[in-house]
Amino acid sequence: MTVLTNRQTTAPALEAEAPRTIGPRSVGAVVKAYIALTKPRIIELLLITTLPVMFLAAGGLPPLWTAVSVMVFGTLSAGSANVLNCYVDRDIDQMMRRTRRRPLARHQVSPRGALVFGIVLGVLSTAGLWLTTNWLAAVLSTGAILFYVLVYSMILKRRTAQNIVWGGIAGCMPVLIGWSGITERLDWAPLVLFGVVFFWTPPHTWTLAMRYKEDYAAAKVPMLPVVATERRVITESILYTWATVACSLALWPVAGTTLFYPVVAAALGVMCLWEVHRLMARLNAGKTGVDLRPMRFFHWSNAYLALLFLAVAIDPLLA
Repeated sequence: MTVLTNRQTTAPALEAEAPRTIGPRSVGAVVKAYIALTKPRIIELLLITTLPVMFLAAGGLPPLWTAVSVMVFGTLSAGSANVLNCYVDRDIDQMMRRTRRRPLARHQVSPRGALVFGIVLGVLSTAGLWLTTNWLAAVLSTGAILFYVLVYSMILKRRTAQNIVWGGIAGCMPVLIGWSGITERLDWAPLVLFGVVFFWTPPHTWTLAMRYKEDYAAAKVPMLPVVATERRVITESILYTWATVACSLALWPVAGTTLFYPVVAAALGVMCLWEVHRLMARLNAGKTGVDLRPMRFFHWSNAYLALLFLAVAIDPLLA
């Protein structure tokens, strides 16, 4: 059972504090609101894992048209999933400080408008990938949208503390889409990188949830930091981080990279492990809550993934 402290705010209070607007009137404001629904920052993170895989699949510079096509329609695909996620989560977004300024929570976009927009983006992304790349990339893209919306947003998120573990599969799909866009098939190398993102996602998300635990508790979303002790959250984060680093190093023999990649992957892995173990050290020293500084690991994990996939892109250029 979660006990609310005096620093926490009840769901009705949070909803009352949320800025409520009738809706944007200018065309520019409308466009801005719809773009915000796509969560551009999350799309950036997904694309960071897509383009480098195309370099690896091509053994160097990928064909320009294919790379542009995958990136453009991959952006629409991710945007579709994010918009539909906002539509599904519009009730709890109003209760959370971190999300209450989203367009649906502020009534800048109507639920129907968001639903139609998300579906249109999904149809365009699937058709675009099918026509300009190949059927496999299109099918994987559609599967990612459906999994994120139907499995994660509508089933897992509000029912289990393991929501992000399995729901994170959708965030791993850009790796497979990028590879299949070049090769028209799947192989062990993209599956290894799929595993990297899969193991990376829980500790990355849990440290964010540790910072905003009160929000998730108010919205009754059972993220692990809400229903488990800080020690358990950090322990599981350490285990998943070790798995992430081990999986990243497995790409070396599987893809036959040069020594550049494993050296960079090992160095980044040491830094990431150092940061996650520092969380446990601070906990053992008696720190708790924000004093654990979980956002330090969250931000470092972002940098880790970006730099690791940058190494994936650079390595084939050195061969």
